[in-house]
Amino acid sequence: MKITFQKISTKNLATLAERIIASSKNGQYKVVENHELLLAVENEYKPYDVVYSKLTYSGKGPEIAEADETRDKAFSSLKLFLKSYKDLPSMPDVIEAQALYDVFEQFGLDIDRMNYAEESAQMKKLIEALEKPENLARLTTLRLDTSFGKLKDAQERFEALYAIQAEANADLRTLPSASAIRRRLERALRDYIGLLTAMRNVPGWEMIYADIHELVKAATIAYKNDPKKNT
Repeated sequence: MKITFQKISTKNLATLAERIIASSKNGQYKVVENHELLLAVENEYKPYDVVYSKLTYSGKGPEIAEADETRDKAFSSLKLFLKSYKDLPSMPDVIEAQALYDVFEQFGLDIDRMNYAEESAQMKKLIEALEKPENLARLTTLRLDTSFGKLKDAQERFEALYAIQAEANADLRTLPSASAIRRRLERALRDYIGLLTAMRNVPGWEMIYADIHELVKAATIAYKNDPKKNT
């Protein structure tokens, strides 16, 4: 039973360890249930799982970028509508459009080109100003309630994702090195698999060896078929 752990992705290594532990402790294999090498795998898997979970949450960059783009579009749509409307004197309620556009100007017409932190700060102020009764009435008059709702929803989603990533990144800085934790888990798995290989012809060990062998084979196949190897 051979496997090159370094070639397995972070996610697949977690999956392999979890499955090996579950199969070994399913109640059928008393010879290994309390073996120190299996316990070592369990002990090393726990911190690895914590780090892997944090890495998953801290990798929300693409989702955050998408959420930022959504709120930028919502902001731009409202801004451009008001700009166009206020420049048409013959349109009804043009005064309301001008008043709302003035609010946008107050907090910056280029909010959507700021960095994440600056944009969020200004967007909060803009939304707070637009939620004042007189401005909500203007939005209703111009039938912009739905557009304003989309802007608020987009801002809330961005803030939620950004907060999750910030928390995960902060937690990661307090954890041991992810690479060191991975090496310890690899070593524990290698020792346990080595035990099963050495004992595979001993009565009572054949089935546990066969089960774990299948899991190792599946992990190896997953690596070979993974276009994003080593990720």
